Amino acid sequence: MKWLVTGVRGLLGSAIVATLGDEEIHALSRDQLDITDPVAVGEAISSLRPDVVINAAADKNADSAEKDDTAARAVNAVAPGHLADACAQNNALLVHISADYVFDGRSRTPYTEEDSTSPLSAYGKSKLLGEQAVLDRDSNALVVRTSWLYSGFGRNFVTGILKAEQSREFLTVVDDQTSSPTSARSFADALLTLARARPPGGVYHCTGAGSTTWFGLASAVFEQIGADPARLRAVSTESLGLLAPRPAYSVLANDKWVATGLPQLPPWQDDLAATLRLTG
Repeated sequence: MKWLVTGVRGLLGSAIVATLGDEEIHALSRDQLDITDPVAVGEAISSLRPDVVINAAADKNADSAEKDDTAARAVNAVAPGHLADACAQNNALLVHISADYVFDGRSRTPYTEEDSTSPLSAYGKSKLLGEQAVLDRDSNALVVRTSWLYSGFGRNFVTGILKAEQSREFLTVVDDQTSSPTSARSFADALLTLARARPPGGVYHCTGAGSTTWFGLASAVFEQIGADPARLRAVSTESLGLLAPRPAYSVLANDKWVATGLPQLPPWQDDLAATLRLTG
């Protein structure tokens, strides 16, 4: 099987490439393939002839998008449609990654794939438009929503907490957003399993099992590394003065994923422990 992966310099893209190992991969960064250029996308997929395209490229800066959504719309909303067109024309399976921010967070039970979307932010709206562009153009495509991706490497919440623990006496962490932390390594493996299984096209949810707040995740990191959790201070999202609104509750139900015969990801606490062991 031949794979094409976009966004390979990012958290998820790099994890996918590492997980694929020695398989035939075309791992393309933004410099190598501008997915906002439909001609370039069409030429790349028609010439490379991948069996599977995983779109891990995204503009993820929600606060910047709230000021100017030009980049977010280009990468998150429009470009996925170009990929879907090219994949449909070349009989390649498209796996497109989306996010929990397509929901407004007013629910208190996990969101299913059938629940109504209502993004609060420009970033969330761009992700929803990207989903719609993909499925409108390629009914066989797989849109996979996830939440709170992290790794032991690169820039993400967990590595940020590890770095801050070394340099600051006290850390303030938001305690009024709830979702499911998801290991990039485990999620990458799950995406490959999904692509090989080739279930019916549509939207799927895949996250770490269980849920917590950002404060709960930070507390778990502290516990794993033997740091004093009393150094953590819980704060509200509002107190941070962020530009983009965040959903207060964005836990995603994984029932459809499991019913399809795909394995549920481990409890987020277990995956976090495994991630921190790897960072040594």
